[in-house]
Amino acid sequence: MSLVVAGFATGLSLIVAIGAQNAFVLRMAIARRHVLPVIAVCAISDAVLITAGIAGIATILDRAPGAIDVMRWGGAAFLISYGLLAARRALRPSALSAAPGGAITIGAALATCLALTWLNPHTYLDTVLMLGSVANHYGNPGRWWFGAGAVAASVVWFAALGYGARYLRAWFAKPASWRVLDGGVAVLMLGLGAGLVTAG
Repeated sequence: MSLVVAGFATGLSLIVAIGAQNAFVLRMAIARRHVLPVIAVCAISDAVLITAGIAGIATILDRAPGAIDVMRWGGAAFLISYGLLAARRALRPSALSAAPGGAITIGAALATCLALTWLNPHTYLDTVLMLGSVANHYGNPGRWWFGAGAVAASVVWFAALGYGARYLRAWFAKPASWRVLDGGVAVLMLGLGAGLVTAG
């Protein structure tokens, strides 16, 4: 049980950090658009990546730094593009409403969520390399109990973010609030993208 708690605490400390994926989930949650499918994609993706890390993919990625470089450039391009779109929404009052994102289809929402998750090298560093490495220190079967805790942390966090955001809905009923959110998202995405470009 202590390993499950350790995995939960470690996973939560990595997942809670403000990032591209969390910002997108927050936006969809406040707009009440496709919340459950978006949460499911995030949680299932984390579960797959954490399991892969525990199963030994971390060692493979460690020996193939080229794969990380490909993800880094792809992720940078996507984050910068997404950041520019957020900046455009923030700068164009006509694009703002009390329910932004209302026009986004479930396919577009899930594709964006998948891209923000799987094209982000930080996701691999946190879930596959970091959690995978820590978990493997516990051997068998301890590493799997640790992984179960980390996966549970992901599910709890995304569910809390997705369904807790409704309490912010009144504040986001004002277009100016969306301008602030989109402006913050733009700065975050562009900063993360620039960080990936200069990381090499």
